[in-house]
Amino acid sequence: MQKNTRNLLGARILFIIAVLYTLLITSLSLMQLGKISLGGFDPTDKMMHLGAYFVLAILWFLYYIFKKQEEFINIKGFFNISILIILFGMLIEVLQGALTDYRDPDWADILANSIGVLLALGFCLGLFKFFMRLKHKINSFL
Repeated sequence: MQKNTRNLLGARILFIIAVLYTLLITSLSLMQLGKISLGGFDPTDKMMHLGAYFVLAILWFLYYIFKKQEEFINIKGFFNISILIILFGMLIEVLQGALTDYRDPDWADILANSIGVLLALGFCLGLFKFFMRLKHKINSFL
């Protein structure tokens, strides 16, 4: 297999995983789920939002790292991905209010989602060199 094709295999796998996870979040966000809350605020729910969007951002950041050649990876790309994921979270909240009669948009959910994305951004930027080494090892294996 040629090196270029091998290098893109990891990116393709990450793309498929990121898309499937995005679809999972979309469907779970629009489904009717049971809710346990304390006076209208459920800290467990907010932690789930934060965690779900942390993983979502990590997957898309890894796809970006694996897709691009090292010299074309820059902080602007990470910020653009972050903004898109935060906007996606806002859109999901709007759709919950517009498409369902059992879910309501919640600013606290948007905040939790956004914090998850920003934590993932810091995590990926902090471990960028590690992810680049991982990319090289995986691509040499594939």
